[in-house]
Parts: sequence; C-alpha cells; structure tokens
Amino acid sequence: MELVAQILIALILARAFGEFAERFRQPSSVGEIVAGIILAGTLVWVGEDVPIVGQMVSAGGLEEVANIGMFCLVLLAGVDMEPREVAESSGRSLSVALGGIVVPFSGGLVLAWLFLPESDLRQTQALLVGVAVSITAIPAVVKMFAEVGALHSRVGKLVVSAAIFDDVIGLFLLALILAVIETGHIPDPTAFAFLLAKVVAFFGVTVALGVHVYPKVSRRMKALQAAAFEFSALAAVALAYGLLADGLGLHWILGGFMAGLFFEKSRVGVRAYNEIRLVLGAITFGFLGPIFFLSIGLRVELGAIIAVPIFLIFLIAIAFFGKLVGAGIPALLTGLDRREACAVGIGMSARGAVELAVLNIAYQAGLFPQHGQGDSIAAYLFSALILMGVITTLLAPILLRLVLGPRSIGQQ
Repeated sequence: MELVAQILIALILARAFGEFAERFRQPSSVGEIVAGIILAGTLVWVGEDVPIVGQMVSAGGLEEVANIGMFCLVLLAGVDMEPREVAESSGRSLSVALGGIVVPFSGGLVLAWLFLPESDLRQTQALLVGVAVSITAIPAVVKMFAEVGALHSRVGKLVVSAAIFDDVIGLFLLALILAVIETGHIPDPTAFAFLLAKVVAFFGVTVALGVHVYPKVSRRMKALQAAAFEFSALAAVALAYGLLADGLGLHWILGGFMAGLFFEKSRVGVRAYNEIRLVLGAITFGFLGPIFFLSIGLRVELGAIIAVPIFLIFLIAIAFFGKLVGAGIPALLTGLDRREACAVGIGMSARGAVELAVLNIAYQAGLFPQHGQGDSIAAYLFSALILMGVITTLLAPILLRLVLGPRSIGQQ
C-alpha cells in the first residue's frame, strides 16, 4: 500500500501545480516538474526516515508508473499527428527544422565538450546536450500559437510542420544516443551505417504495416465503432512496435510514436478516433503524465544554479538563440518578414515531453553520475538540462506575445 500512497501524493501535488501553471498560461508540465522539484527539496529537508514520502525519490514502483506515463505521452503525440502532415510539409518547413536542429545541436555539442571533464561518458554526454537543446515540443508550440490566435496563420502552420520534422529527426538522434550509450563511443562509418539500416528497417516495417495492413483491419473495426476494442488494439500495436524497436537495438518508446502516427480518423472512423483520443488524453494528462513529469522534477538539483551558473547560462543561451538563429534565418530567407521570422525562432525554442523522455532514458541508462560523484558540472548536468527545458518553455510564450504584439500574423 506504500506505493499506492506515494502515487496518490504525487498525483495530487502534480495536478495542483499543473493547474496553477495553466492559470498563468504555461504548460501544465512545467508546474508538474516544479512540484517534483519542491517535493525533492522537502524530502531532503525531512530526510528518508519519514514514512511513505521519505522513499519517494528512490521508489522503484513510482518510476515504473512514470515509464508508462512516458510511453502514453509519446503514443498521444503520434495520435495527434497525421502522416500526411509530415509528407505534405513544404521545403520551407524542412529548412526551418534542419536549421533549428543543426545550429543549437552544434552549439550544445561544443559547449559540453568545453565544460565537461574528460571521462568515458564525455562523448555521449556532449551528444546528449546537443540533442536536448535542439528538440522542439509540438504540444507546447500548438498551445502557444493557439493562445495568440495565430495557429492557422502561415507562421503557425510553418512552426508546427517544422516541429513535426524536428521530432522525426529527434527520434533518429535518440537511436544514435542509445547506440553510443551501448558502445561507449561515436559509431564508426560501418557501425553508423548499420544503425541507420536498423532505423530504416524499423520505420520501413511500421510504415508498411500502417499504410497497407492497418487500413484493412481498421475497416472492420470502423464498422463496429467499438472504442474499447479499438483502444486495446492501439495499445497492442504500440507494445508490439515497442518490442520490434527493442529487438533492433532501438528504444521501445519509438513503438508508441509509430503506432499512434497511423491512428487516423480516416482509418478508424471519426467517432472511434474522438472517443479514444479523449480517453487517451484523459489518462495521459490526468494521471500518468503528471506522475512522469513530477518524477523528472524529483531528480532535479536546484543547487545546479549555484554550482554551475556559467554553464547553465550558456546552456540556456544556446538553447534559445540557437533556435532563434537556426530556425529564424531559414524562415527569413524563404519570404517571411523579420517579425514573422523572429516569431518562428521563438516558437521553435519551446521544449516539452520529447526532450524530457530523452533525458529520462539517458538517466536510466546511467549517463549521469549521481550528485556528489565526479566533477560538479557532470554531477549537475541532468539538473541543468531540465532547468534549461523549463526556463526556455517559460520564456517562449512570453516573448512570442511581445514579438507578435496586437497585430495579426499574415494568413498566406
């Protein structure tokens, strides 16, 4: 019953802080992470001898619930996308996405290489920093532009479609990180080609099944309009894809994304899609997701602000200005004016569940030393990356409103 009590406490705190964050027009995930940070600080103060709550940081059961939450978040991200959105996005979106990845990734890689101490994990940690600062969160992007009434403007559509490309590329980078964690070094050309072949094989199999097999099955389920059965089928496909990814040496979380990607209204029916989207969203955002985000906050050391302030400042600067320059300049070169290009760069700087999922996977793989072990920057690296994600997510909507002002964005 101790685990049940821990889940109850985590859920109440996470939902309360998440609701508080939304009142200030911030993603609920930010408030849920803050809840975990405050809870972690409280646990340090009260000690581990306090019944139930004292063991929450090290509770394995709570971590397993958080992993299910991470899986549901990625599954929901796939459900919210449509394959045709990826296929039909223009070259402008792809150039914005590539620029928004290459510039911050390069900056993060250089920063980590300069600051991190020499160790067996240095290469992998530097690669992870580059990936963390280059990720854009689609849910945060959609929410920001919807709040300012610009979601269906040419800027809003551009940023959302670019964020989709960003996440797809991020999935490949995640596979690369896992390969580096497993081998301890950057893959040589042969190993890199083999890794690329496994990634292509995974996406090839899942796309082929999604395009050619799933429609035939879904037509029969579409006639039934049985939401419960459809939900079970979606979960089963996601888990099967996860096993396939794991068998290829990739992370099982990719299975959830690909299963959700081909779960479309045209394939399963509008009624079934809406019902399952509602149920999945309620489970994810109302129960499992908050616990996942709180568990992330539980691992954050606020001492990173004092211990590694220079590194943290540079990290945040690269994460924000890397997106502003990397995504903004291609937008400017493809016909947008300066204000619109600036809005694109700011919009692409918001992080979210994907970045936190990547960091969580790296944490579980032992990529971060525990607090007090080794060099201070390496020991506080995980906390610094979480703080970077939270701060940039807080800054993005504020700055977006300042840039857009009272004028509307072009509807071209």
